[in-house]
Amino acid sequence: MAPLLKVEGLKKAFGGVVALHDGRFELLSGSVHALCGGNGAGKSTFLSIVMGIHKRDAGTIWRNGEAVEFTRPADALAAGIAIIEQELSPVPHMSVAENIYLGREPAGRFGGIDFKTMNRSAQTLLDSLGFNIRADRPMSQLSVAQMQLVEIAKALSHDAEVIIMDEPTSAIGEKEAAQLFSTIEKLKAAGKGIVYVSHRLSEIFQIADSYTVFRDGGYVGSGLLADIDRAGLIKMIVGREVGEEYIKTNTPTDQVGFSVAALRSPGKIEDVSFDVRKGEILGIYGLMGSGRSEIFSAIFGLDSAAAGEIAVEGRSVFIRKPSDAMAEGIAYVTEDRKQTGLNLADSVRGNTCLASLPELSPHFVMDRRKEAKSSEEMIRRFAIKVSRDLQPVSSLSGGNQQKVVLAKWFLREPKVLLLDEPTRGVDVGAKREIYRVTCDFASSGGTVVMISSEIDEVLGLSDRVLIMRNGKVAGIFDRQQADAQLLVHLST
Repeated sequence: MAPLLKVEGLKKAFGGVVALHDGRFELLSGSVHALCGGNGAGKSTFLSIVMGIHKRDAGTIWRNGEAVEFTRPADALAAGIAIIEQELSPVPHMSVAENIYLGREPAGRFGGIDFKTMNRSAQTLLDSLGFNIRADRPMSQLSVAQMQLVEIAKALSHDAEVIIMDEPTSAIGEKEAAQLFSTIEKLKAAGKGIVYVSHRLSEIFQIADSYTVFRDGGYVGSGLLADIDRAGLIKMIVGREVGEEYIKTNTPTDQVGFSVAALRSPGKIEDVSFDVRKGEILGIYGLMGSGRSEIFSAIFGLDSAAAGEIAVEGRSVFIRKPSDAMAEGIAYVTEDRKQTGLNLADSVRGNTCLASLPELSPHFVMDRRKEAKSSEEMIRRFAIKVSRDLQPVSSLSGGNQQKVVLAKWFLREPKVLLLDEPTRGVDVGAKREIYRVTCDFASSGGTVVMISSEIDEVLGLSDRVLIMRNGKVAGIFDRQQADAQLLVHLST
């Protein structure tokens, strides 16, 4: 039997820059095949060609043994290939159902859209997947995690034979991920083929049957996951031996650097209290909807309904808006770098200096020399891979974009660092860099509060772990007391 999808010799260059020089892949019926590689390895270019978004310069794509040529995504969908994209692209003013069936809306008696049928079909699909989302709810009211679930439902609504999942769990919690994995098992049993892309190696070893690794724009190797271990796969991805993933270099002091008391926001969080010492990393873990991100919104002045007491280095502060928080030395790396962390229309330099405009333009005129110097310093400090700092930030890999977000806040020399999913959608190498920078900041006397939906990350990086459930604190534990079972038990 011919593979569901086979690709050989795929090549693509943009303006003379080679993005992919040897794309190879083979997907069998009833299997999950992991496509692995670091940021910039060529995976996104490869998938874009397969989906008909970009035209290939060379190479061949076979679908069920027949050579195919896709010039637009509609061609790929017609051939039974659907994709769950990493970068969300919802239409905010439309409903969940309208987003799922966009361009495929059922027609009514007089040629209009049959909203009743569409809403019913969308709700049936969402319910079958175990996603607790109303089909008639506006997309603008959903969280990033809920938008990701809608994106998953949208792809599965096509009833495709080949389903590409690009970082499908990057914005969802453990419970939703478990529901997705259950759905994947059903798709496998039905003979579907899944191309699974994820930087979370634990997921790959949990659900995938085989793997293919890309590095520096080309094919490195492939095989069965049963024949390789985690260290071996990381070596193939990075191209060298990689040491321990979580390297703890910080030591908490006895001095409290940041504290929150009786923090609340109607319908979101209630009576959230914690202290964080200088030099400490406090991890926050909770399922989607537990109130974890709402804590940061309340602290940073983004939630006008929030109330409670906040203190920085023992001094009470009053925060009504983000500029107040910034003035008190608080930095906030949000969970979605594309939507709220970066200005994608600007350069690396512009984004790096974005949070420091008053300091760089004291007389309402930008000090261009100081701006350029500050940008270059941050690029060196964070090892951001960029040809020049005026390069568009949108052209960078996900890992390098995340480093720019961090650099933007570190330029302000903050006292308190709030990190919401700091390694979402970045590769193993970039993760290690982010972990190093975070620990170095804590080691220098900074205070870190980090939200993560990855249990291994929370346990590996945190000195203490705060667990959220239903908008309340379910417990706070030292890292020696906490384990995966405890986190799952108290968060559900």
